[in-house]
Amino acid sequence: MMPTLVVIMGPTAVGKTKLAIHLAQHFGTQIISADSRQFYKEMNIGTAKPTENELKLVKHHFVNNRSVEDYYSAGDFAKEAKIVVNSLFQSGHNISIAVGGSGLYLKAICEGIDEMPAADLSLRNELITLFQQNGLQALIDRLKSLNPEALTRIDNNNPQRLMRAIELATQGGIIKNDKPNLPYHVLKIGLERNRDDLYNRINQRVDVMMEDGLFNEVVSLAPYKELNALQTVGYKEIFEHLEGQHNLDRAVELIKQHSRNYAKKQITWFRKETDVKWFSPENEIDIVSYIQKNIM
Repeated sequence: MMPTLVVIMGPTAVGKTKLAIHLAQHFGTQIISADSRQFYKEMNIGTAKPTENELKLVKHHFVNNRSVEDYYSAGDFAKEAKIVVNSLFQSGHNISIAVGGSGLYLKAICEGIDEMPAADLSLRNELITLFQQNGLQALIDRLKSLNPEALTRIDNNNPQRLMRAIELATQGGIIKNDKPNLPYHVLKIGLERNRDDLYNRINQRVDVMMEDGLFNEVVSLAPYKELNALQTVGYKEIFEHLEGQHNLDRAVELIKQHSRNYAKKQITWFRKETDVKWFSPENEIDIVSYIQKNIM
C-alpha cells in the first residue's frame, strides 16, 4: 500500500484543528501543521494555535519551531515537511495528517518544489509583499515580463510556483514542469460551514483572543512589527492602534472584518482545486469512512 498524506484544508475558524486531532488519534498518527503563522513561537494567541493540552494529545510538527526573526519560505517548509512525512511513513505510519489554511504552504507539501539557486531574501520579501498587496495577477504580470514562456508550464493559480519562477528567471535558473513526483498519495479534505455560521465563529474567536490577552501579546512584539511574519491579521490592526490610527474597539472590529475577508479568500482559493472532497467538520464518521475507502 502506498502511504497516504491526508490534507485537511479550509478557512479560518472552520474547525480544522479539532478534526485533525481526532483523525490523528483515530489513525494513530501525527500532525504536520501547514499554517504559516503557527510556525512562530512568539505568536500564540493571534494565530489560534492548538492549546497546550491539544499539543499533548497528538504530536504536532512545525508548531513553535521558528522565531519571527527567522526567514522561512514555503520552499523551506516543503523540504522539511517532506523529510518529516517520509520519516513517519518509514517508521510504520501508513497515514499522516497535514492541516492548515495557508494555501501556499499546503500547495508546497502536496506538490513539492524544484531545486533552485539560493534564495535572494530581498527579492523573496519583495515578491511576498507584492502578492499580499496586489494579488495573484501582479505575480503573473511580473513573470510575464521576465519569462512569458514559463507561464505555459506552471500552475498560474499557485503563488508559490509563480514566485519561484520569478526568482529563477531573475537568477538565471530553469523551472521544471508542474509534475509532482511524491512517494506518497495525497488525499485532500475540505471543511465548510454556511457563511453565517462561519462568520459568527470568526467574530467569537476574536473576542476570545482579546479576552485571552491578544493585546498584550501584540505589545510585546512591537519591536518586530516590520517583520514579514507580523504582517498578518490580528497583529497589524493592533499595531495601527498603538500608532494612534484608531481606538482599540475599532481595531477589534477591523480584526473581525479582515478575518472574514481572509476566510472568503481562503474559500475562493480552495474551491479552485478540483481534487478536494468537502465535508462539514462535524461529520467525522463520513470523513473517516472516506479516508479508509481511499487509502491506496
